[in-house]
Amino acid sequence: MPNQPQFKLIAHSEAMRDILRRIDTISDSDSSVLLIGETGVGKEMVAEYIHRSSIRADKPFVKVGLAALPPDLLESELFGHEKGAFTSASSEKKGLFELANTGSIFLDDIDDFPFNLQSKLLRVLESSEIMRVGGMKPIPIDVRLITAAKIDLRELCDRGMFRTDLYYRINVVPLTIPPLRDRIDDIPYLIQHFLDRFASNKQLHVSKEAMETLIQYSWPGNIRELRNIIQRITLFANTHINYSDLPEEIKSDNPIETLLKACNRCFNEDGMTLEQVVGCLEMNLIRQALQKSGGNRSQAARHLKMSLSTFRDKLKKYNLENE
Repeated sequence: MPNQPQFKLIAHSEAMRDILRRIDTISDSDSSVLLIGETGVGKEMVAEYIHRSSIRADKPFVKVGLAALPPDLLESELFGHEKGAFTSASSEKKGLFELANTGSIFLDDIDDFPFNLQSKLLRVLESSEIMRVGGMKPIPIDVRLITAAKIDLRELCDRGMFRTDLYYRINVVPLTIPPLRDRIDDIPYLIQHFLDRFASNKQLHVSKEAMETLIQYSWPGNIRELRNIIQRITLFANTHINYSDLPEEIKSDNPIETLLKACNRCFNEDGMTLEQVVGCLEMNLIRQALQKSGGNRSQAARHLKMSLSTFRDKLKKYNLENE
C-alpha cells in the first residue's frame, strides 16, 4: 500500500476529485507525470501530493523552479559540477537530480526549459544517470520525474521550441489541473483554509453576499490570487467580512455586465442581422478569453471549449490575430 500523504489537497469539486482518483491509481508507479494548468492553479501542491502518495514518500522531494534559475547556471544546478569545471567551481557540487536520488524531482515551468539543454535532460531520463559539468564518469540516479507546464507543450513542439521526443518522455501521465473558475465548489473551502491560516485568532465570518461575490469572480490568478486577496482582507477585517470589505476588482468583475457593455452595439443598433449580432458576441467572448489568459491562445481556447485550430480560425475571421 502507498504511504498516506501528510497533508490533504482541498478537492470538493468533481474535477479535483477525479484528479485525486487518478493519482491514487498511479501511486505505485514510477511513470513520469506532466501537470498542465494555468499559473497559480496549485501545480506544486499537486506534485507534492503525488510524491507523498507514492512508494517514495519517505525519500527526498526536490522542487525546482526552472524559470527562476539563471540559464547559464541551470546545467550546473541540475546536474552538478566537478571542482575546476569553470572559473568559480572551487569545489565539487551535487546537482538537484543527485539530491533527489531515490525520491522525486519536480521541474516547474518545463515550458521555459532552454532548448539547448533539452537533449541532455532527455539523456538523463533515458539512461537514469547524470554527468556532472566537467565530469568524466556517469553517476547512476533513481528518480521519479514530475513536471509542470503553464502552456500547451504541443504548440511549442510545433514551433520547434520544444523537443518532441522529450515531450513524449515526460508526458506519460498527463494531468490537467482546472482553473479555479472551473472548480467553484472548492472556493468556499479554500477561503476557509486561508482564513484559518492568516487569521486563526479572529474567527472571521464571511457574509452570504461576500461569499457569493467571491465565488462568482473569475479568478484569473487562480488560487495564488485567492490566497493574496484573503490575506489582504484579514488584515483589516475584525469579526465579519462583508461585501464592502472586498477589493474593487472583485466587486466589479461581472462577466455578463462586461459582455453587455462590450456588445453595446449589438443590442442597441438597429438593422443588424442575427448573424452580425452573433458575430459581435463571439468576437467579444474571444477578446475576454484572451484577456483572462494573458494572451495565451491555448488557455483561451480551452476556456471557450474550442480546439486550438478552431480558435485560430476565429481570430483570423475577426481580425484579432494581433490582439
